[in-house]
Amino acid sequence: MARLEFFFDVSSPWTYLAVTQVGPLARETGAELVWRPILVGGVFNAVNDGVYAARAAPNPRKHRYNQKDLADWARHLGLALGAPPVFPVNSVKAMRGCFVALDAGCLEPYARALFAAYWGELKDISNDQVIGDVAQAVGLDRTAFFAAIAAPACKARLRATTEDLIARGGFGSPTFFVDRTDMYFGNDRLPLVRAALVGATPARG
Repeated sequence: MARLEFFFDVSSPWTYLAVTQVGPLARETGAELVWRPILVGGVFNAVNDGVYAARAAPNPRKHRYNQKDLADWARHLGLALGAPPVFPVNSVKAMRGCFVALDAGCLEPYARALFAAYWGELKDISNDQVIGDVAQAVGLDRTAFFAAIAAPACKARLRATTEDLIARGGFGSPTFFVDRTDMYFGNDRLPLVRAALVGATPARG
């Protein structure tokens, strides 16, 4: 069975596009999907700090095209994608919550609901009320959820996945690895990810 790792942070609109596709892609190809929540700000600080300068003084032509590209992808996928009033957002609590959802067996619905709340409903996912509502909606106990994301073990898990991505050559979100070493970056690389997964999966006769 091929292994597909998905490194993601909810603060990226391109990752919102990817999160709706990666689960179905893994199921279609029979791959083992491994969800790897990260803090993308930590990645930028370590290996890709040019992102901040580009945000502060964007190339107007490239910015216009990027906005069109996002809108085209969202329309293609049937997603509501807006401009959250809080951007960039502090996603650390929301991303720690991914590990609570992972342990409870509901990470995919939690992640998809989190992305939809931020990019579709334009809610501030750094706000405890918003995060708690998402957690509760997928069946997590609100009180236990907040206790868990404040625990040192949960903080360490998010730090570890972020450092793992950096160590393996990653520089942003979404990043995919097929069988640990074959890296792909960006929502638009998913057709290549699919091809790699199909190539890595023995033919069924």
